[in-house]
Amino acid sequence: MAEEKRLTQEELIKKAEKPSHDAMVLHPFYGGKYQVVPKCCIRSVDDFAIWYTPGVAAPCKDIHANPETVYEHTNKKNTIAVVTDGTRVLGLGDIGPEASLPVMEGKALLFKYLGGVDAVPIAVNTKDPDVLIETTKLISPAFGGINLEDISQPKCFRVLEEVRAGLDIPVWHDDQQGTAAITVAGAINAVKVVGKELGKVRIAMIGAGASNVRIAHLLISAGADPAKIIMCDSRGTLHEGRKNDFLPDYKEKWELAQLTNEANLDGDPGDACKGADMLIALSKPGPDTVKKEWIEAMAKDAIVFVCANPVPEIWPWEAKEAGARVVATGRSDFPNQVNNSIGFPAIFRGALDVMAKTITDEMCIAAAEEIAKCAEDKGLREDYIVPDMTEWETFPREAVAVGMKAIEQGIARVTMSREDLYAMAEKKIREAREQTHVLMKEGLIPPAPEL
Repeated sequence: MAEEKRLTQEELIKKAEKPSHDAMVLHPFYGGKYQVVPKCCIRSVDDFAIWYTPGVAAPCKDIHANPETVYEHTNKKNTIAVVTDGTRVLGLGDIGPEASLPVMEGKALLFKYLGGVDAVPIAVNTKDPDVLIETTKLISPAFGGINLEDISQPKCFRVLEEVRAGLDIPVWHDDQQGTAAITVAGAINAVKVVGKELGKVRIAMIGAGASNVRIAHLLISAGADPAKIIMCDSRGTLHEGRKNDFLPDYKEKWELAQLTNEANLDGDPGDACKGADMLIALSKPGPDTVKKEWIEAMAKDAIVFVCANPVPEIWPWEAKEAGARVVATGRSDFPNQVNNSIGFPAIFRGALDVMAKTITDEMCIAAAEEIAKCAEDKGLREDYIVPDMTEWETFPREAVAVGMKAIEQGIARVTMSREDLYAMAEKKIREAREQTHVLMKEGLIPPAPEL
């Protein structure tokens, strides 16, 4: 942290922008970042009579007679669609379906390498939520799950709700549930580090988009007191006096306005931070989106999550100087990266392995608790509250927690022991990583040019 502090603000921003520079070299070099490769043996072209016509007719007829055998004869059980309309990409906003494809391919890459899940980017050329909902339902027979991605609010809430209700496979919106799972994991451990209890802390939340809305709900499900949560959007705190601001379009904000902020505080983010034990910001990139004086006004041993990218709402050292004891960001080059990549690959791995019919909040909380425990097992510190992506053993453990919760809730098509579920998840994740390394070693994935 001291080394980072010696860099100027301009140098830090330049450092944050380097991945974008490198991306402009490597994306065209590789022509994208995922591909389809066979998973069956091809001893000679004679095998095509098995894998294609005429042999393929036999499994087709079996599926027609017994629909559930599609999970035996095809890769449906390990394949998901990453569906977007490109209306809210990363922090880029409405850039359209074609421009969203690099992000969706990146998602597919992380699903495979971190979770052993085969993912297919699906960018839909519509802004109409009804068309997006119907399209997602229509393509669902090919997939064992649906990951909704980068869809603007408020329609993202409705799209998730209606697609989920209309299908019997796992459907979730990573910007909501994925971000919520890893944030709750961080919160669980952060309060332990500072010697507080989740159910007793006051929480200020800056930003009322899809991520923070779902984080609030999952925090409450995990034990936080809704009366002690104060959320802010661009116009100030959410409270019951703002009904006309929220209805009819932003019913999720209205729901939280009624559920949280028991004192009906009418103010700005600075007011929300006064006396708060924890700040969770997912708003516009900084620095200086969150003010040092807001953190100075927080309670002793404050916890600060500033997760905007590429630059957090306040630099971590400035938050520390203002009195924060634990600081988390969305960046990998600072301690305590709260990144949903720790969540979504393993959560889908667990859901797919038991052929779950949906992904519930309880499954997300089970994932959050297991992520938190993985870090706790290694020893919590102020600068280590969640595992990072190099700790690959986190992913099978998390998958098991999700799968076992689905079995407990009666929404799994397959039941198995914890030991068998772990062995399955560990094997699939390990094989996906090894496959990539073999392709690199053999030169089938060429080495990257020097940057």
